[in-house]
Amino acid sequence: MTEPTYRDLDQVIHGRVRLALMAFLSTARESDFLELCDVLEVTRGNLSVQLRTLEEAGYVAVEKGYRGRRPHTAVAITPAGDAALHRYRQALLQLLGGGGA
Repeated sequence: MTEPTYRDLDQVIHGRVRLALMAFLSTARESDFLELCDVLEVTRGNLSVQLRTLEEAGYVAVEKGYRGRRPHTAVAITPAGDAALHRYRQALLQLLGGGGA
């Protein structure tokens, strides 16, 4: 088996905002757009770009609708996102010499 390298890290997750977003959703399971902006301390524009990247990879599901008369965007981690985050964690641990436990 070859030694793990930084190339084993999933580039979709590796961005710091996307990593924080995935980590948050891995426990929260679902959140709304404005809560994510607050928790991650990012602008709406930045969050939109990061969510688009994760959505295109199939790691999150974004559902737009309304609550009453107000627009509402719900974001949830997908099973593929859970699996990708697990693989990312394992690869990072391997790279850092911590094994895959």
